Amino acid sequence: MFHKVLIANRGEIAVRVMRTCRAMGIATVAVYSDADVHALHRLEADEAVYLGASAPHESYLNVEKLLQAAKDTGAEAIHPGYGFLSENASFAQACIDAGLTWIGPSPQVIRQLGDKLLARTLMEKNNIPLTPGAVLEGDDPSFWKTQAEQVGYPLLVKAAAGGGGKGMRLVREAEEFDAACKLAASEAQSSFGDARIYLERYIENPRHIEIQILADTHGNVLHLFERECSIQRRYQKIMEETPSPILSDELRKEMGNTAVAAAKAAGYVNAGTVEFLFDPSGNNYYFLEVNTRLQVEHPITEMVTSLDLVQLQLRVAAGESLPFVQDDLHMQGHSLECRIYAEDPAQNFFPSPGEISVLELPTGPGIRCDSGVYQGCTVPLDYDPILAKLVTYGPDRETARLRMLAALRQFVVLGVKTPIPFLMDVLEHESFRRGAISTHFIQEHMSDWKPAEAGEELVAIAAVLDQLMPAQVSGVVGGEGAQEAPTPWQTLGAWRIGG
Repeated sequence: MFHKVLIANRGEIAVRVMRTCRAMGIATVAVYSDADVHALHRLEADEAVYLGASAPHESYLNVEKLLQAAKDTGAEAIHPGYGFLSENASFAQACIDAGLTWIGPSPQVIRQLGDKLLARTLMEKNNIPLTPGAVLEGDDPSFWKTQAEQVGYPLLVKAAAGGGGKGMRLVREAEEFDAACKLAASEAQSSFGDARIYLERYIENPRHIEIQILADTHGNVLHLFERECSIQRRYQKIMEETPSPILSDELRKEMGNTAVAAAKAAGYVNAGTVEFLFDPSGNNYYFLEVNTRLQVEHPITEMVTSLDLVQLQLRVAAGESLPFVQDDLHMQGHSLECRIYAEDPAQNFFPSPGEISVLELPTGPGIRCDSGVYQGCTVPLDYDPILAKLVTYGPDRETARLRMLAALRQFVVLGVKTPIPFLMDVLEHESFRRGAISTHFIQEHMSDWKPAEAGEELVAIAAVLDQLMPAQVSGVVGGEGAQEAPTPWQTLGAWRIGG
């Protein structure tokens, strides 16, 4: 096992990886930029190396500086977390060339599965179900239109190297096709440096279901069941759960086996996720992509399987065999995750950077909070604004849902805006309670959402408390001396018989 690991990331995922390393007796190295001088992940690590300016290309995306940090600290392995360079095949190869262990799949696998066209070709050869589609080759618009007609409208134009909804356009009619292709190709070029695009049949009201996979270097490939990720805004997940409320045991097993077959076809090693679009109208599912890294939503899988995925990643990377077989794995209970971002849901989820003046994290039975911030720290504008992942567990979906509502009510963040009120309204929505969800849930049910305004009664109570608090502190209920500094003889102690 490794003695020291460098985490090439920041925020809550860096903190989460460090905590497992600490439990395993592995020393950790953090890296940080100007914006993260006082960040929690820097404070939690055994060592911390300064990378440079706040701009990602000067710090967290700078391969040379990351490799030098590993060399200078004597780290033996690099954990990339998610985001930044976690799915960058060139970085993975550079780590290996520098004599470091890359905690993830091989660079060749990352490269093949990161290219959606290569991935589709591979899955087609191995009989993995795909949505009808077409690769847009050449530069003949009339040929592209012919291919589009064969795929059928409505359809999606998608970037070959894309992700997160970038380089993607929905086309419902042939008249929209040319403009959509130009926009998608332009956005793909600017976002990924790759203008290639392709077509996929658009599925109305799909559900987004992914399968967690795990594979070692000894030929063992397993799945750790599914996660439902249908609650999304702008193709970005904000809430996940497991198990999916729509899958039968038979379909769950079938999709798990399909994900394992996809992983074997790619020669996959370490943790990853095979993502599917699920069409509830016919209980059909279609390969979407493979995420060649740990997912943001991995904690809900940990909650229902009692496994530590980061520990398993480390053990696999160190050459160990998986300590179980597929039949040993079972799900128990239900788990939900809400992503707590510094963003304003009333302003189209626009980022809300700033100093966190007050922070109170929820606790209680079945509540887990993976946080990357603390009271008094500053949320920079330079990076993804995720603050924490709030996770709840219960013996059934309703218990997990009610615990999540209770946890969100306890979650206090002042200084930046968060989607906590929005998430509570999602959880309370009748369609969500029934499990009748799709990737269009927010557009259909929450598009005109506004935060509830404080009622007159609440404002009046706050005003009275504001007037009473100085008097309470000094032990005087009004009159002269209410604002004076308390002495030990004036102050009422906290302890009372009978409350």
